Amino acid sequence: MNGTTYRRTSDVRSVGDLIVDIHVEVRTAFGLMGDPFYAPDRYRERLEGYASRPGWEAVVAYEGDEPIGYMFAVPLGADTKWWSSEKEPLPAEYTAEDGRRTLALNEILVRERWRGAHGKGAARDLHEALLAERQEQRVTLLVNPLRSDGRLKAVYELWGYKQVGTQQPFADSPVFASMMRDPLR
Repeated sequence: MNGTTYRRTSDVRSVGDLIVDIHVEVRTAFGLMGDPFYAPDRYRERLEGYASRPGWEAVVAYEGDEPIGYMFAVPLGADTKWWSSEKEPLPAEYTAEDGRRTLALNEILVRERWRGAHGKGAARDLHEALLAERQEQRVTLLVNPLRSDGRLKAVYELWGYKQVGTQQPFADSPVFASMMRDPLR
């Protein structure tokens, strides 16, 4: 997007409050803040957990000084639990991780004003900005297939992701579609 800048960081303290604020704004608009899974304190706990892992990175997009949205991701290490919640286990060779093979996209949120139709808005640009400087071979994410009547999952499919399974990583989380984009670019 013209006039958009991207600020990368591996220091969650420098962006944590902004990320939580955008989380609350966007998830409130979608009517999700009544669900304890999305509560600000619970979200911050997950954010800090992800950020404590080696290789975690966040990218925040700005138009001037105004934040548009953010994305954060972390490589899956050899000790990852990412694949342990799959409803149907995937082959061991598919889920073997070494900290360089797979990037887990933990979150991408864009404020309403900058969302585009058909996956061509700021979210796509933010997604590609983060991936452009990553070295992993592939990228995975979880998406609630019921959100927006399946439209959000369809956007990820437009971006090259394919569903590889389903999982529920937290007892109070939705059941997510596990998706993979291979290769990374």
